[in-house]
Amino acid sequence: MKLSYLIKGLPGHPLHPPLTDLTIGTYSFATVAAFLNVVGLLDRSAAVAWWLALVVGLCSTALTATTGFFDWIEIEWGSPTWKTATWHLPAMLSASGVFLAAALVGHADYAKGVVGSGSFVLTLVAFALLTLGGWLGGVIVFVHGMRVVADD
Repeated sequence: MKLSYLIKGLPGHPLHPPLTDLTIGTYSFATVAAFLNVVGLLDRSAAVAWWLALVVGLCSTALTATTGFFDWIEIEWGSPTWKTATWHLPAMLSASGVFLAAALVGHADYAKGVVGSGSFVLTLVAFALLTLGGWLGGVIVFVHGMRVVADD
């Protein structure tokens, strides 16, 4: 058992992709909850769910980003995989930063049981960045085959 398995996962079973499922799922849920509150389909409970999901997403981002960074530093610099991953990195960091801004800006509104317009716009912008970053992450795996073990 290698120490790197704790950060990178086992060969053919990397840690970063399943952690992205948690993070992307949580941020997606936050975006849906915010939408439901803003359009008036759900009341206070959606605003609370939105803000708590942002907090959970931000916490899971720490693990997801750490494992992704350790995968990134081992990619051959200048390769097509590295170029895609290097675009993936700022897209995801930007999404996380904007989700953090939404949580901070929206805390006072959350306490009132609403998602404010500024917080909602930040959530939508962050979700768009998250979608772009997730698409680039898919290219890394499904086009470039990073961390995929071929069955010979």
